[in-house]
This record gives sequence, structure tokens and C-alpha cells, in this order.
Amino acid sequence: MATLYTHKSSNIRKTFLLFTLFFGAVIGIGFVISQAYGNPGILYIAVIFSCLMSFISFWYSDKIVLSMAKAVPVDRNTHRELYSIVENLSITAGLPTPKIYIIPESALNAFATGRDPKHAVVAVTRGLLEKLNRTELEGVLAHELSHIGNRDILVSTIAVILVGFISILSDFFLRSVFWGGGRRRSSEGGGQSQAIIFLIGVGLSILAPISATLIQLAISRKREFLADTSGALLTRYPEGLASALEKIAIDVTPMRVAKNTTSHLWIDDPFPGKSRTSWFHKLFQTHPPIEERIKILRGMSV
Repeated sequence: MATLYTHKSSNIRKTFLLFTLFFGAVIGIGFVISQAYGNPGILYIAVIFSCLMSFISFWYSDKIVLSMAKAVPVDRNTHRELYSIVENLSITAGLPTPKIYIIPESALNAFATGRDPKHAVVAVTRGLLEKLNRTELEGVLAHELSHIGNRDILVSTIAVILVGFISILSDFFLRSVFWGGGRRRSSEGGGQSQAIIFLIGVGLSILAPISATLIQLAISRKREFLADTSGALLTRYPEGLASALEKIAIDVTPMRVAKNTTSHLWIDDPFPGKSRTSWFHKLFQTHPPIEERIKILRGMSV
């Protein structure tokens, strides 16, 4: 089954690209802020923080995400059937058995996280266990294990931390401008050049988080199709995942632990009832249309 999965080097390139874009955005915002306030120390602080956040996101992003989801670890003794399904699918896929977590939510959803297959985690909601039959549950878990096998969980999990940090940094600069710090600086001197720097800073602070989010969502949409296909080939029964996605699609139970920054991690958009049909709204979708995913699965022959 290893041939189903994308090569490790592809994941390394994506991770390197994400870190490069992150460094560029943070350093760019830090440079503009330092110029606007005439304080080069701000740039040094931005670089130090970007390095620190990169380290944290690589080693601890999975723990942060699990904490945000209020996930609870389980084992064979407490959830025998769930553990058995994950273990059997992992053996079939040639993957180490990941740690398993339960999210105390009634909504139907699941996600995988971790920096590599040896440190991977699969998390499912309580509602998923209660409302899906075994075949459907196998389809969902095979989908999540495919994320692990395709080695895209690192990129997706790191994106949560890095995109969030860029948004915080941008928000900090915009708030500082609106609270009058920029105007006081401009009144002290600098004239037109100072005003231009502030306009650049405002523009960069607005565009940086939007661009980072669009990259994050583009990665998410592409990987969902790949995980659907790989998961269906893993179980040899595409209908299992297709049926599960149908139940997930009609479930409108809200998720209390869902966050915009983590929405791309879940098997489906954790914010039900949001109809997005225009081309502009589709840009910000975390997942491809679930009807299209079901159609592709039911068109497969394995």
C-alpha cells in the first residue's frame, strides 16, 4: 500500500515553502513596522519570534491542536472496536499505529495530526462513533490514515500556527496605527515618505494574512481529494467513505471546539450550514464540495 502515498520529498518541499513564506511575511511586516516607528529593534524581535514560532510549530503544533480540540486519549481497553479498526488499517497501509483521541462533540468529524507517521495522531468526535456504522467508520479512518501516509499532516498542522501568528502580527500593527501611534510618529517628521511607509505597512498587514490563508486553504482542498482516493483504495470499498460523507454533510450539529485556523484539518468543514456558491466564497473554502467528493468516490472501481 505504500505506493498509494505521495513521496516524502514532496512533503519536505511543501514544508520548506511554507516556512519560507512565513519568514518572508514576518520579516516584511517587521521591517515596515521598524521603519514606521524608527526602531530597528522591532525587526530583530520579529525575526526572533518567527524563528521561535517555527520551532514551536514543528515540534509542538500537534499538541496545540489537540488541546484546542479538547481531545482525550483512548486505548484498546476503553475503545476496543475503534482501536482495532485503526490498528488493522495501519497494518494494511504499512504505517505505525497512531495514537487515538476522542473529541467530546456530538458533531460528525475527524482529523489527523503530527509531524510524521511515527508521531501521528487520529482524532474522532464522539458523534462520529455513535452515528456511523463500522464500514463508514473504516472509510473515515482510512481517509485520515491516508493523510498520515501521504505525509501532509505536518504541513497542515504547521499552517495552523504560522498563519495564526501572521494574523496576530498584522493585527498588532493595524491596531497600533488606529490607536494613534502612527499619527504621532508622522507628526514628528518624515513627511511624505513616512506616510508612504505607513500605507505600505497597512497594505502588507492586510494582504499578508489573506495570502497565507489562501495558501493554507489551497493545500487543504487538494489534499482532501488525494486522501479520499487513497482511503478508498486502502479499504477497497469506496462506498464506505461515500456513505459516511453523506451523513457528515447532512449533520448540522455545531462544533464548539472548531476554530477558523483549524478548520482545514477536519475531514469536512466544521462550520455546517454555510452555503458558499460564488467564486469569491469558493476561494475561502477549506474543503472541496462534499457532493463532488462523493461523486468521485462512487465513480471509482477498485
